[in-house]
Amino acid sequence: MFRKVLIANRGEIALRIINACRELGIRTVAVYSEADRNSLHVRFADEAICIGPPRPAESYLSVPAVISAAEIADVDAIHPGYGLLSENANFAEVCRASNVKFIGPPPEVTRLMGEKEKARQTMKEAKVPILPGSDGVLASIEDALETAGHVGYPVILKAKAGGGGRGMRIVRTADELPNLYHAANTEAANAFGNGDLYMEKFIEDPRHIEFQVLADEHGNVATLFERECSIQRRHQKLIEEAPSLKVTPKMREEIGRTLERCLGKIGYQNAGTVEFLMDASGHLYFIEMNTRIQVEHPITEAITGVDLVKAQLRIAAGDRLSDILPKKIEIRGHSIECRINAEHPEKFTPSAGKITAFNVPGGNGVRVDTVQYAEGVVPPFYDSLIAKLIVHGVDRAEAIAKMERALSQFIVQGIDTSIPLHQRIFQDADFREGKFDTGFMERFLARSAEPAE
Repeated sequence: MFRKVLIANRGEIALRIINACRELGIRTVAVYSEADRNSLHVRFADEAICIGPPRPAESYLSVPAVISAAEIADVDAIHPGYGLLSENANFAEVCRASNVKFIGPPPEVTRLMGEKEKARQTMKEAKVPILPGSDGVLASIEDALETAGHVGYPVILKAKAGGGGRGMRIVRTADELPNLYHAANTEAANAFGNGDLYMEKFIEDPRHIEFQVLADEHGNVATLFERECSIQRRHQKLIEEAPSLKVTPKMREEIGRTLERCLGKIGYQNAGTVEFLMDASGHLYFIEMNTRIQVEHPITEAITGVDLVKAQLRIAAGDRLSDILPKKIEIRGHSIECRINAEHPEKFTPSAGKITAFNVPGGNGVRVDTVQYAEGVVPPFYDSLIAKLIVHGVDRAEAIAKMERALSQFIVQGIDTSIPLHQRIFQDADFREGKFDTGFMERFLARSAEPAE
């Protein structure tokens, strides 16, 4: 096992990794920007090193700064968490060259899965179902028009190196394709330094389903069931739950076997998530793979009893899945996660500032992952996520009841949060009955804006 691990991240995921390391007897090194000097991940790490000013590009995204901290602290490994440098293949290569273990997949695999069109082709060859679309990067607007004619409208343009909804445009007619192609190309070039686009058939209001995977360094791969992530706004997830109401045991087993075969073939290692869209007929189609731990990993931990971050650490240290996972993994109950964001619950504008009161709920089956506290400050430079509220019940009805109770006891004053929005969602009849898809929030907000009769 590792002697010392540097956490190349901030916020709740940094503290989550610190906790896992401590339970495994591993010393930890936190890195932080000047804006996070008083963060709890800094306080609870064994060592902490400031790596730059508040702006991410000058601190958390600075590979030289992170590697210098790793060298100064003499660490064995680096855990990148999610976001920031977690899916940066170049960073993983620098770690390798510096003789520091990167806790994640090899850079070659990260790069393969990061190029969406190549990932799509890899999955297609492995018989993972994919959406009809272009055979590669679109060469021109004329190429896009021809491909869309074969696929059939509506289609969606996606950035080859994209993520977070950037470089994406839905195209419903041939007349609007040229302008939308140009807009997606420009946005992708500005966001990722690469304007290449590919095309897929667009599914109207699908469900968003993702499968959690673990793979050791000895060729063994395991799937730990699925998560439903359809409640999202502008491609950003708000509420996740596991298992999905729409994935049957047969689908779960078939997709699991296919993914295990495919990921074993490409040499995948460590944790990852394979994301799918589900159409109205219940068919799943691969869209992308995230080669890291996910924000919503706690709901999988709740229904399986597997500590995914500890598993990441043990895999990177050379352990086999057979020594990490129980012999039989079964779904136990139902789990839901709400992302508590520092933003206005109706205007969705960011709300940075000082927290004047902070009380987290507790009780059986309730978990809160956060680094915030009373008198703590939410800086304006980073993602708005300030906490994750996770509940676990014997079934979905109990999980919903626990979440409603927990939300009512979650107190954050001094800034706006998404808690009131979550409370309204959990009172919605369609949500409670499981009648939702990725278009749910748009319909929900439209209903909320309607004047009462």
